[in-house]
Amino acid sequence: MREHAGVTREELKQSAAVTVAVLLALGLVAAWSVLIPGVDAWENIVAAVLGSLRMTGPVAAAFAAWVAIRKRRALRGRSMSALRALKAPLAIVLVVVGSFGATVLVLAVKTVITEQSGRLSVSGLGMGMAGLALYSVIGWVAGWLVPRVMTPPLAGLACYGLFTWLAERETWADKLAPGTGEPYDLFQGLSGATFTDQTIWLSGIAGALLLGWAALVTRQALALACALLAVLAAGAGVARLLSEPKPAAAQEIAYACQDWPITVCVHPGMRAGLTELGAAFTSIASRLAGTPAAFTRVEQRPLDDQLDHTAGLAQIHLPDLSAGFADKAAYEYVESLTPQCTDTTAAGYREIVLAWLRGEPLPGGPLPEHQYAAAWFSGLSEHQRREWLRMFYRDFQACKLSSSHFGGGPSRAAAPVRPSPDATQVYPVYPDPAVEPTSGWGSEMSPNSWH
Repeated sequence: MREHAGVTREELKQSAAVTVAVLLALGLVAAWSVLIPGVDAWENIVAAVLGSLRMTGPVAAAFAAWVAIRKRRALRGRSMSALRALKAPLAIVLVVVGSFGATVLVLAVKTVITEQSGRLSVSGLGMGMAGLALYSVIGWVAGWLVPRVMTPPLAGLACYGLFTWLAERETWADKLAPGTGEPYDLFQGLSGATFTDQTIWLSGIAGALLLGWAALVTRQALALACALLAVLAAGAGVARLLSEPKPAAAQEIAYACQDWPITVCVHPGMRAGLTELGAAFTSIASRLAGTPAAFTRVEQRPLDDQLDHTAGLAQIHLPDLSAGFADKAAYEYVESLTPQCTDTTAAGYREIVLAWLRGEPLPGGPLPEHQYAAAWFSGLSEHQRREWLRMFYRDFQACKLSSSHFGGGPSRAAAPVRPSPDATQVYPVYPDPAVEPTSGWGSEMSPNSWH
């Protein structure tokens, strides 16, 4: 059986097949971990397959280094042309890029049969292929220059460490590594221009390394000249990356909305969560009705935006659609209604109201007055609680709730003051007569109006 590159042709075919299978399996697992759960958007697929390069790239480098070692041993003492020298590393690049294409194809099967938002970024896929080519070339050159048993795993580890370090840099250097940058926000979008410039840089540096190696082993000036041209291309890619303006905080998108019973609007890739979000926020909207925080529309905002409470609008963050996403969004929104209270007593009363808004059991709290307040508040009807919040929302928001807002506390539990049976509007709050009402909701009422 004829030998090629130090191993038989059959062994090379088997190694290539195993490598493709390993890269495909590893790529799918890595991409699945990067996918934003529940999001139906092409950008999500592209970001996932690019995120998988951090794992598949080092494996490709290790495989290329292993083949390079076998190739060098087989060609020891022989001369070869540049074309013959480049045949083996280019074949490895094709194998690795083919596994990347297979990963994209498998992930795209689901997206093809379901409605997806956005569009497939061809330039992003091109950048991913260029990144894998660079990994392979680095491994090939390392295996050829250092033909040792430990070179393949070391090449893989070195590539992983280098590109991970670059990707985690908070400067322009993170653009030198193949990827989208993390964390990825759907509202930010994917820049086709950045992907194109990254492709130029990655292809240029990969070509420079490979052609420089070919010039070294063949002593041909043409290969060296081509390597210098590749260096210029890589430099042009870096220059374009550095000259790009910083992306906007978020892109304008056409929301996907559900209009009943309240309007809920999210990124179109997250429209599958509309029903659950609507159910979670409808109860909160009904409890906040009549207060300054009343809303009839819920709108998803970019993750780095601060939630702004404007009239009639509730803004939320929605990182993904994993289990419990609606409850998490509701929890964050309700928490943002008031600042954290520095006083322990006021904080306990705040938690009672927040728990009711979220539909959770009322907490007992660390102090006896909190336990009494929770029991007193739980004894009110839902209508009475809403009227209570409408009247004292300003106190709630300013961390000014006290025992007087919850029946007066344990010391007054024996003889509470009740409103007259024929009262047209019930405000089940009996504050100390010495305490003047706080300005805001209910400030126009005199202390005698509670009796």
